[in-house]
Amino acid sequence: MGVAMVINTRIGGNTDYVDDGVETLKRYKPRSLDELAMRTKFSKKEIQLIYQGFKQECPSGTVNEETFKNIYGQFFPFADTSTYAHLIFSTFDLRSAGFVTFEDFLICLSTLCRGTIEERLKWIFALYDTKKSGKLTNDDFYLILCAIYSLLGNVANRHYDHETIREHTMNVFQKFDKLHRGYLTVQDFVSYCLKDPLIIQSIESLRTTV
Repeated sequence: MGVAMVINTRIGGNTDYVDDGVETLKRYKPRSLDELAMRTKFSKKEIQLIYQGFKQECPSGTVNEETFKNIYGQFFPFADTSTYAHLIFSTFDLRSAGFVTFEDFLICLSTLCRGTIEERLKWIFALYDTKKSGKLTNDDFYLILCAIYSLLGNVANRHYDHETIREHTMNVFQKFDKLHRGYLTVQDFVSYCLKDPLIIQSIESLRTTV
């Protein structure tokens, strides 16, 4: 939900692509609008609009984790967004460089907004895979649920202890871990989600237009 809210707010606007914006884009690969359009599922005009919004928030052409957290926190002023924002930032930081370029941002945005169901589920798997091991464990689910409870708990005026979250984590993980191996591969995760109409409906809510 947090991801969708940021996406829907940040990509609006109708300003043209300006010359200094082109120069900023050329600092990163691919080096042209044509290449960016080829690598993503956005049109050139859409990329221009998205870049204008990105530049307004990140004039340097990149965003570090602290700035990303500050921007994300604006959408949930009464909640603790730090952990959830960290996880999202890590997933957008495609090269593990400690900062996100416009190209990184655009590629992830393309997956979330225009990707197939399978592509978006794989992105979510990467978000949940906090150790970047290619497998999800109960501990990964616990960390995600703690982040979500922190994100929404104060908004809902409810507080949850760690035992409650741990129990919820176990229940959720057991539903996914059909083979009782103690971990999920990306194939396990995608296969389970594709069979759940509620999950598919939630994933579809990420699809948006510029």
